[in-house]
Amino acid sequence: MSFLAVSDEVLGTFVPIAVYWIYSGIYALLGDLENYRLHSKAEEFEKNIVPKSAVVKGVLIQQSLQIAVSLSLFAVISDDNPSSSTSSSSHISVIGAVLQFFVAMLVLDTWQYFMHRYMHSNKFLYKHVHSKHHSLVVPYAFGALYNHPLEGLLLDTAGGALAFVVSGMTPHAAIVFFSFATVKTVDDHCGLWLPGNLLHVFFANNSAYHDVHHQLYGSKYNFSQPFFVVWDKILGTYLPYSLEKRNGGGFEARPVKLKR
Repeated sequence: MSFLAVSDEVLGTFVPIAVYWIYSGIYALLGDLENYRLHSKAEEFEKNIVPKSAVVKGVLIQQSLQIAVSLSLFAVISDDNPSSSTSSSSHISVIGAVLQFFVAMLVLDTWQYFMHRYMHSNKFLYKHVHSKHHSLVVPYAFGALYNHPLEGLLLDTAGGALAFVVSGMTPHAAIVFFSFATVKTVDDHCGLWLPGNLLHVFFANNSAYHDVHHQLYGSKYNFSQPFFVVWDKILGTYLPYSLEKRNGGGFEARPVKLKR
């Protein structure tokens, strides 16, 4: 049993959602820092075709589905393994925990790369499902999970469930892992390039990398998310870019070359 007698299953379900809104809220407050934006405010209003109120509603719908799947998954695991209570953390070495996290990261990255790429290559799925996410040509933090509900279920919720099961992590460890994955996803969509961001130091998959994918010229590249860029490099969908100063302040991720 965890803090204030709330089970790890409940915390593992709701803490990442709280992290999403808190962390994206911080970025929303920083959104007026024009000198660190990857697109100007004017460009955001011009290119994005969906109001922010609709984005909030869409994210809340996806998170509702996420809650239902998460609690159901924990219930099934608890029923299948009654001798090992999922409401208390299991003892595991630091090396074992790191290995579980790394496996979960690889599984989540692999699932999301291939599902994400397929949603681009399948014209029906792109038009009726994935294009909703790309209506935010200029990404911002709390739009990270603005997806069609089917995409949210297949790409994010199912991918997270698979990473949890394959890695074998406990619900207690899942609190940390999915909170971190949430921070990473929000950061990738924040639309800012802030100095001293440690996520940019340790991960090549960052806000500029994903911004390239959201632009028309990059829609066939940089599918990898949320951690590594391995699959893009292996399968030839990696589009290198340079980060340049933008006229009027801020930065711009410019492609180094387009593949033919």
